[in-house]
Amino acid sequence: MDGSSKEEEEDNTFTSIPLTDDIDHSSRILYPRPKSLLPEMMNADMDAVDAENQVELEEKTRLINQVLELQHTLEDLSARVDAVKEENLKLKSENQVLGQYIENLMSASSVFQTTDTKSKRK
Repeated sequence: MDGSSKEEEEDNTFTSIPLTDDIDHSSRILYPRPKSLLPEMMNADMDAVDAENQVELEEKTRLINQVLELQHTLEDLSARVDAVKEENLKLKSENQVLGQYIENLMSASSVFQTTDTKSKRK
């Protein structure tokens, strides 16, 4: 087994794939390949999307907080309205009691009695 038979065994085991550099390009005119901006554009686009998402997320958060604050304010106002209604009913009831008391005092007092003017003249 000499060195050449070993090379033949290796050639049989592996398939040779030509590389692009191995192909003869002498008939083609080669121009410098422009640098691909795609990865940079993708990164810039992703940064823009991330920035848009961040702005959108901040806006949503702000709106949610504003809605929650308005809900709490509405609950507070509703509770205040209920308290004012209760106070109003209580005061109306007290006013009725006081009104009736004043009427009773006036009817019992001679100062507020209606006088007959004909009877006094006689």
